[in-house]
Amino acid sequence: MAASPETVKKLKGLGLDVVVESGAGLGSSITDAAFEAAGAAIAADAASALADADIVLKVQRPLIAAEGGEDELALMRRGTLLFAILNPYNSRDHVKAYADAGVNAFAMEFMPRITRAQVMDVLSSQANLAGYKAVVDAASEYGRAFPMMMTAAGTVPPARAFIMGVGVAGLQAIATAKRLGAIVSATDVRPAVKEQVQSLGGSFVAVENEEFKQAETAGGYAKEMSDDYKRQQAALVAEHIKKQDIVITTALIPGRKAPILVTAEHVASMKPGSVIIDLAVEQGGNVEGAKLGEVVTTANGVKIVGHANYASRIAESASLLYAKNLLALLTSLHGKETGVAVNWDDEIVKAIALTRDGAVVHPAFAG
Repeated sequence: MAASPETVKKLKGLGLDVVVESGAGLGSSITDAAFEAAGAAIAADAASALADADIVLKVQRPLIAAEGGEDELALMRRGTLLFAILNPYNSRDHVKAYADAGVNAFAMEFMPRITRAQVMDVLSSQANLAGYKAVVDAASEYGRAFPMMMTAAGTVPPARAFIMGVGVAGLQAIATAKRLGAIVSATDVRPAVKEQVQSLGGSFVAVENEEFKQAETAGGYAKEMSDDYKRQQAALVAEHIKKQDIVITTALIPGRKAPILVTAEHVASMKPGSVIIDLAVEQGGNVEGAKLGEVVTTANGVKIVGHANYASRIAESASLLYAKNLLALLTSLHGKETGVAVNWDDEIVKAIALTRDGAVVHPAFAG
């Protein structure tokens, strides 16, 4: 959900009239009455909500005619400001559709990693929740206890959890798995995260050669590694993964298909009852055999979990944080004299703007 009663009140404080589609908050346990009490008007359907909207806040991209069902984009007026997680790399035809419709579209997931944008960073807020929920789901799917338990009947050994990819989701997964009592290890191609892993009580697993030392972009993202490095890392992981009970993969490369980290051979080497959670399954997946929206049990008894949109599995918390991300952005665009107005020269706006006045303006999609 892109708003909460708390953010509705603050949006009203910015001088905005807020309209919420009826039932939009029910998945996050927010009733129409709660929105009304905060000052929002309730629209019967999407068409009514969008008819006079100057600003549209959504979680995911609007549907277009080619997808069937209601064409949400056609319901928006020319000049509308659309803020959502638009996933343009996997829906390039939508970017052109926004321009053709005259909608000024902003991809919230493109928020730059600068200090003043931290409070607007939807990837961080949602990935944090996804990392937590991945461990909770792994514990649920796993047939044994996470912590060591010493009883009169015998000792239950602790689970061994291996986190692959140490961004925001990976760090939260490490912390959560440790709190549950697992023995945690982690790997990443960025050398800077080694200390972070160790500070959370995990051990770090990586081929630490010269390429590894240069494997991070200026923006803090992982670079694509060479085939030679991938082979060395795969060999190291192959030995390590055999001993693991839980594997959680989180590796994403902006604008690219997710890299394969866990091969079919890795899966085949794991113990029956082991659980793999693939947080990158929507971008092609880090795990061979993962299927979007499914829990696959392999021939050797390993569960591969491929749930979509992991943060939405704890929808109330996800909505609370996402709504605050959007509020922070709109507040930054607000001026006493102008109200909410877009400064197209602002570095945040430049980073997230896909379309403007009927044209595609983001360099990754223009031309």
